[in-house]
Amino acid sequence: MGKLKIGIAPDSFKGNMTALQVATRIEKGLRKALGDITVVKVPMADGGDGTAKTIVDATGGRMVRRTVSGPLGKPVRASFGLSGDGHTAVIEMAEASGLALLRPSQRNPMRTTTRGTGELISHALKLGVSHLLVGIGGSATTDGGMGMARALGVRFLDKRGREVADNGRGLLRVASIDMTGLDPRLEDVRVEVACDVDNPLTGLHGAAQVYGPQKGATPEMVEQLDAGLENLADVIKRDLGKSVLKVPGSGAAGGLGAGLLAFLHGELRPGIAIVIDAVQLAKRLKGCDLVITGEGRMDGQTAFGKTPAGVAGVAKSLGLPVIALAGCLGPGVSKVHKIGIDAYFSTLERSINEDEIPVVGPTMLTNCAEQVGRVIAMKGALNV
Repeated sequence: MGKLKIGIAPDSFKGNMTALQVATRIEKGLRKALGDITVVKVPMADGGDGTAKTIVDATGGRMVRRTVSGPLGKPVRASFGLSGDGHTAVIEMAEASGLALLRPSQRNPMRTTTRGTGELISHALKLGVSHLLVGIGGSATTDGGMGMARALGVRFLDKRGREVADNGRGLLRVASIDMTGLDPRLEDVRVEVACDVDNPLTGLHGAAQVYGPQKGATPEMVEQLDAGLENLADVIKRDLGKSVLKVPGSGAAGGLGAGLLAFLHGELRPGIAIVIDAVQLAKRLKGCDLVITGEGRMDGQTAFGKTPAGVAGVAKSLGLPVIALAGCLGPGVSKVHKIGIDAYFSTLERSINEDEIPVVGPTMLTNCAEQVGRVIAMKGALNV
């Protein structure tokens, strides 16, 4: 029997450990029980918060920090990831245009803009990247991506040829779009958009109706924003020949999904699929005997496109068994068996308060991984 080779591909435990820290803790526990094994660590994410850091960790890249415009135009410090080969930049729009950057009293989607997200993209282009991954969760904006596009050279004009504000208030005033100034470096860049919602741009399930209120929109603002986004979509169709109104995901991040489609020729894809490709998960797991994945909380929703589900899909395509570790388990967790997770375990050893998690959580994870290792070590547990 040869040396056991185990792939470790978890998500972060949100707010407590990065995906790389989780993978390292799991490795430590396994080695306590199994001794000399070969471990392949592949930090993972599903396109949401922490994706840039995860891809940086998985590819040996680095984080790049720049000053850009915040949601209300004031300068903020924001980061993006650069992959180890320097070809891919990972932009999380929440870094520059996120709701968490504003106090509740400052939230107003009529005034907020995605300009800073466009500025981050511009900084990435200066580094010579050929591939952009853009995560669009957690936005404070409903500008249809106008701010992002303006930062990259697109002009939005009213009926008199004057530039309109690149925020929610400007949506209704857009009468034409001038793409001639778009940064020419984008011609050779592939843009993928991590989008895990299917909201259309407008209507009952659209950007303004569903997400506007949490961004500070009053009922009157919601109506204005919805009408404004429809106006923008009409102008996009007329001037650019692209129909974005009903595309699933076009309403994500206040219409930034539609903006990335229309102005940067972006492709909307599930976040986990983008990350799987970016870190070359299938290639790195090839030859393993077992795969261990995990996330902070595992429940019935895990089966619908979250990191463990994506990892399990790749593992099963390679014929590998899958074990998942989670900080805690929730309702419907047994559904994960249907998507390729053969067994799951909670790392909790006792009831703990939330503020204890960062202190005791890492040790509990190591201990749980050790116990999983002890099961693996039992005669006949693996046919390797």
